[in-house]
Amino acid sequence: MLSGDHIRQSFQAALPIMLGYVAIGIPCGILCASIGLNALQVFLLSALFYSGAGQFMIPNMWLAGSPVASIIASVSLVNTRQMLYSAAFAPACKGVRKRLAFLFAATVTDESYGVNVSKFAEGEWSVGRATLVNLLSQSSWALSNVVGVLVGNAVGIPLAIASFAMTSIFICLLVTQKPSAANVLAAVVAMVGVFVCKAVGLSGPAILVGAVAGVAAALAFSWARRRG
Repeated sequence: MLSGDHIRQSFQAALPIMLGYVAIGIPCGILCASIGLNALQVFLLSALFYSGAGQFMIPNMWLAGSPVASIIASVSLVNTRQMLYSAAFAPACKGVRKRLAFLFAATVTDESYGVNVSKFAEGEWSVGRATLVNLLSQSSWALSNVVGVLVGNAVGIPLAIASFAMTSIFICLLVTQKPSAANVLAAVVAMVGVFVCKAVGLSGPAILVGAVAGVAAALAFSWARRRG
């Protein structure tokens, strides 16, 4: 059972993510409205699918005339990274009720993953509080998307700015990590991996490839330093 203090801690941890989601959720809702989705459909999509990158991809690919099978495959590939996030929290979920562990794993995103990793590393953090961070973030995302649908094109927010807003969230999460040689190496390799993938036309798996390459490089570096 979460106490009032635990709820306050989760809200404070989730607040930066929630504010960031407002900035990118409204343009995402506007984009979804442009392909004919209504407020209820967008709310259900945000609540059940809950993937910022995926939800931006769907209307963009639809407007570009991509076949449904291609949209499903591309979005699924981009979101395979979520399995890695959930697997990384497996040790923290030992002894936790299965329903709570399932809810926690199902609501992890890039941003909430970064916040909860830091909180677990600090200690005195629980799966319940981490799940609340996920749910607060998800609520902000879903409601912001609905607002975007309701206001439609009346709000002139360039999508290029919205894309940078999403990037800025990753930058904020990166600079709050504990500085170490392994972390720096992981960040550099990940950025190079994403850049190379996009340069050769592999935009779909770019994030996944970059993330895996960064983690692998950091693990190899840490292993080599321990052996030395």
